[in-house]
Amino acid sequence: MADRRIVTFGGYFEAFIATLPERVIQKIDYGLVLLKTMDRLPAKHMKYIEDGIFELRTEFEGNIYRTFFIFEGNQIVVLFNGFQKKGQRTPKKEIEKAKRIKREYDGRTRQ
Repeated sequence: MADRRIVTFGGYFEAFIATLPERVIQKIDYGLVLLKTMDRLPAKHMKYIEDGIFELRTEFEGNIYRTFFIFEGNQIVVLFNGFQKKGQRTPKKEIEKAKRIKREYDGRTRQ
């Protein structure tokens, strides 16, 4: 069973969470517990996007929320930005934002 440490980068995740109702935050927290403790998550909860970026998938009362993250090795999950999904596809601008944050993160960790 996994025992991952979850960290955030750049304050993006905190800014996203600050906009959400408490019940939605609790549901996202549940997904984070799964991510922290389970070796593999079903596609219902996690999906690979591109460039090493994954999304944590949360659904609550008909609304869909996504949090982008990367794995750092096998033990640490770094949370990036999140958003409320409005349509069928993940908006390209949100993916591009996650990729930009990942480049920023990669640049900082290599210094």
